Amino acid sequence: MGFLKRFFSNGGSKSVAKERLQIVLIHDRADISPEMLDGLRRDIISVITRYMEIDSSRIEMDFDRADRSVAFVANIPVIRIKRGVAPLRDGEQL
Repeated sequence: MGFLKRFFSNGGSKSVAKERLQIVLIHDRADISPEMLDGLRRDIISVITRYMEIDSSRIEMDFDRADRSVAFVANIPVIRIKRGVAPLRDGEQL
């Protein structure tokens, strides 16, 4: 995940420290634990793979801050769309 690489990357510059602090603040404002983020990631991948073949080694998920709001941003490379997949019915699980 991109945000973890940035968070734990080497470097002592002022901009790196500022970015790390912003990431901590974003996660604090979003009130999401690493476990919850991991569960969210698994759920999203599970649903998307029902309809598409994806490159799971290049998935990036992160939080982004704009003004006073927080957005969940995902970059999921799609290899191909699966045709003829029936949607889930009410109450049906993957």
